[in-house]
Amino acid sequence: MSAAFFITGTDTEIGKTHVAVQLIRQWQAEGKRVLAMKPVASGCELLADGSWWNDDVARLTAATGQSDLDLMNPYRFLPPVSPHIAASEAGVDIRLDVIVDHYQQLAACADVVVVEAAGGWLAPLSDRLFMADMAKALQLPVILVVGMRLGCINHALLTARAVLDAGLPLAGWVANRVVPQQQAYEQNLETLQRHMPAPLLLEIPYLAGESN
Repeated sequence: MSAAFFITGTDTEIGKTHVAVQLIRQWQAEGKRVLAMKPVASGCELLADGSWWNDDVARLTAATGQSDLDLMNPYRFLPPVSPHIAASEAGVDIRLDVIVDHYQQLAACADVVVVEAAGGWLAPLSDRLFMADMAKALQLPVILVVGMRLGCINHALLTARAVLDAGLPLAGWVANRVVPQQQAYEQNLETLQRHMPAPLLLEIPYLAGESN
């Protein structure tokens, strides 16, 4: 049976894809066959040949070598807005059973599957469903990406509590520096290490243009 993790973040544009790629490379270096899944992606582009392009999906597939984009990214939308708005405008109902089926197909072919969420833990998928419902349907341990900047302690601890309240294990968290300089960075990191109910897995430095 493959291992799998659901990657969420303290906000949107907080570095989930950047972290996912780092984790993929780490597991690949250990000799594991790693596949990725981005169930929902908004902010896509329609190319001249009729194919779709999304930066997050492109970076994940570049890291894993996957070619079946429909399997790893079943829901894709053009406007760069919240998935529930994009899906409503497109007349699409995001179905958790479809996402679970696609995940199970990937898990049958991999040692590790990385499932990257869109937005934060409570980003809506519809009027009834949130990103947290996707994680619960998949029943995966969660890795929380914390964008290290002013306000990150509150956002991180609230999200961690929400994950645990949903009955899912918090496998760990990643400190991703999304701004060039954060005042009292070391103190913020120490506070999070003391209060987060999970281990720090990675500490990623700020890299201009690559923090997300």
